[in-house]
Amino acid sequence: QVQLVESGGGLVQAGGSLRLSCAASGRPFSILTMGWFRQAPGKEREFVAAISWSGGSTAYADSVRGRFTISRDSAKNTVALQMNSVKPEDTALYYCAAAYTTQATSVPSRYVYWGQGTQVTVSS
Repeated sequence: QVQLVESGGGLVQAGGSLRLSCAASGRPFSILTMGWFRQAPGKEREFVAAISWSGGSTAYADSVRGRFTISRDSAKNTVALQMNSVKPEDTALYYCAAAYTTQATSVPSRYVYWGQGTQVTVSS
């Protein structure tokens, strides 16, 4: 089992920055691909970003590429999502997830473990 706990959400003005963090515990963190997903009210959960166990493979949704950066610290068992130039449409509940894949993946069904989510609200 892997437990994931997100933090860092909050209220931010459009154009500002926010950094989300996810702490993992349980099975060896280094063998997991980590991803961030989000879900806005009335919408389906969507992929945001992912990073492979080695950090050598990353993937981003087109809507966040160039503004968000995913990174991981295997020594600390954490993964972060740096969100810059945020927009009101980035408002959502952000989830951290873990998958047993060697490459970063955007496919939700590949992710086995999920956190409870952290709310991000961007005001215009």
